[in-house]
Formats: sequence, C-alpha cells, structure tokens
Amino acid sequence: MCNLYSSSRSQDEIRRTFAVDRDEAGNLPPLPGIFPDQMAPVVHTGDGERVLTMMRWGFPPPPKLGTQPVTNVRNVASPYWRPWLKPAHRCLVPVTSFSEYADTKPRKTPVWFALDESRPLFAFAGIWRPWTGVRGPKRDEPVPEEHRLFSFLTTEANGVVGRIHPKAMPVLLTTPQEWRTWLEAPVDEALQLQRPISAEMMTEVARGERNDGWW
Repeated sequence: MCNLYSSSRSQDEIRRTFAVDRDEAGNLPPLPGIFPDQMAPVVHTGDGERVLTMMRWGFPPPPKLGTQPVTNVRNVASPYWRPWLKPAHRCLVPVTSFSEYADTKPRKTPVWFALDESRPLFAFAGIWRPWTGVRGPKRDEPVPEEHRLFSFLTTEANGVVGRIHPKAMPVLLTTPQEWRTWLEAPVDEALQLQRPISAEMMTEVARGERNDGWW
C-alpha cells in the first residue's frame, strides 16, 4: 500500500506537463514527502478545462470499516467506488516518486521508486469527491467542514516494486494519451489503465528516508 509519495517538480512544470488551463493551487512549493490526510496537488476537469488545485489525500472509508482515510483503491467493482469512477470525478495526481516500506528490522525501511534517476513527472490514476466532515490537523474544537478528497487506484505489483511490496503498486500514467484517457474516456476504457507498468520503465532511486528530497 502506497502511503507516501513526492511531487518535487515546480508548479510551472506541473502546469506545462499536464496541459493545465486553470491554476487554483496558490503558491505550490516542492513536496518531497506527502503523507495521508495532507493537502496535495491534483489535476481534474471542470467546465471543459484542466484545473490544478489542492485536495486532501484519503477518501472516507466504506461503512463499518473504521475511520482511517482510504488512500489506495483496488476493488473498483465495489458499489462504494463506482460513483467516483465517472470522468467528472477522475483526476491526475502529479508524482515524481513514491515509496513502499521494506520489511526490515528493527524498523521498516522506506524504498523510493521513480521512472528514472532524474524523477520526471508522471501521474497516479486518481479519483476525487466532495465530503463534509472533520479532517486535517487536530484542533481544540474541530467542526465539520467541506473538503475535497482524493485517492488513487492500485494494481498488482511489477517486478521492481514487487521485490519490496509484492501485494500491489499504484497505477502509474506516464503519457499525455494515458492522461487524456483517464480524465475523459468512458469507465470501461479508462479502467483498462489499471495495470502495472513494465518493470523496464521504472527503477528504485533511494531508500532510508521518509522524503525524497533529492534535488
């Protein structure tokens, strides 16, 4: 399960790479370590435009499955996820690397993966939704607020990730055609992207740190 990733390229590069028409993200610094329940940039469609904005990582869980935010989605056949798989609720999550934890002792070791050592941008295949409830940093008297929440799809692990985390890896989208398909195509066509990318297309780039501040 991927619960840590980085998005360390500049805001301008994110806009250019994902052909963003409207930027609502404010002043976006590099983010070398993004954890669940934090705010992070996503690209979604609105009024026929691609919009860069900030959302909070983690969907509310299905009923009777606790309270922890759901960061990774595998079973897209579930009725709980089906409403959010329509084009209006799909998004691209800009990423430069992501981490899985090696089962080492005395504590687990973060292992970072990217497309190559230079950490070019790619995207997780994300979904998003509005939600009213209490999320984010703890406060003395938390009150329900309106949030926009995102999660992203996972699939079986390829040979690179599987050596560390054999159960699953995020769905990685690496080309403009894949980004367009994920944002715009009918559900059955878009879900064909829920597959591991070839092991030859990615590599391990770091290990040991809880952020990928490589630059």
